[in-house]
Amino acid sequence: MDNGPDIDEMVKRLFSGDRRATARLITWVEDGMEETHEVMRRIYPRTGKAFIIGITGAGGAGKSTLTNHLIRKFRDQDKIVGVVLVDPSSPFSGGAVLGERIRLHSHSQDNGVYIRSMASRGYLGGLSRATYDVIRIIEAMGAEIVIVETLGAGQDEIDVIHIAHTCLLVVTPGMGDDIQAMKAGIMEIANIIVLNKADLDGTNACLRHLNATLSATSFEEGEWVPKVIPTISVGDKPKDIQGMDELTAAIKEHQTHLQKSDAMDQVRFERVEHELGLILKDELQKLIFKGLKGTGKKKRYIENIIKGKDDPYSVVDKVLKTYIKTKE
Repeated sequence: MDNGPDIDEMVKRLFSGDRRATARLITWVEDGMEETHEVMRRIYPRTGKAFIIGITGAGGAGKSTLTNHLIRKFRDQDKIVGVVLVDPSSPFSGGAVLGERIRLHSHSQDNGVYIRSMASRGYLGGLSRATYDVIRIIEAMGAEIVIVETLGAGQDEIDVIHIAHTCLLVVTPGMGDDIQAMKAGIMEIANIIVLNKADLDGTNACLRHLNATLSATSFEEGEWVPKVIPTISVGDKPKDIQGMDELTAAIKEHQTHLQKSDAMDQVRFERVEHELGLILKDELQKLIFKGLKGTGKKKRYIENIIKGKDDPYSVVDKVLKTYIKTKE
């Protein structure tokens, strides 16, 4: 069956802002459909213009609530907003377990907001190759701002720095004593540290720890110095919600900093570099497994490793020499 005309139509609808076409193309990406390569080739020139905000932090820190407020702030500026929610993968289906957060459903009828949940599919950092493609599809749909909310923070969860222009690390009071012991990788990804739930006990102590940690870090002249923004994202009354204007302003300030320096070029370079690496890794793996399929070699390799007749590194060398031609 020739899928060319279907791809033509789907891409055309995507460029016109069609949400159904966007959803279908994202499903193609997540399912690894053969059509994906051709789709991405066609839409790639229409991507790269959106400003991408990454949000990470421990579970329960209030990332989704903050995302909800940020959507409203950007919509007040008439920005078209895309949101990618990276959820834990189901160990059986590979699909997103949590689904779209309930608190974000208030935006479901807003044509200026597109929200998509997707699975991390076991990638360290919670960001799979598909995440990159999904963001580019949402960009091609017309999104000017794309918010990427990732899994909880940890040493292996810093991939968001490769995909976002501005990274928000969300922390809460009560973890103040852990701030100085926090792994350096996480602190380094944060362009803005959001101290959420700042109405709780321990807020002042946590602020002191955060500022002390930043003060002890050396920054080069002209380099961005991370800001700490206290916020209260949940309250009984609108006036109880605090810090959202300051957070939005800090994001804008960082965006301006990137645009006025050569930092934006570096961010774009690193994003494409990491994206290219993921694509190469995935395609090489597919190529090799396709070559092994039906030969029985994969099973024999595994059995030989178990029996001690071989080891994984030697097996990989053999496989690479078999399926990838290299110059001597």
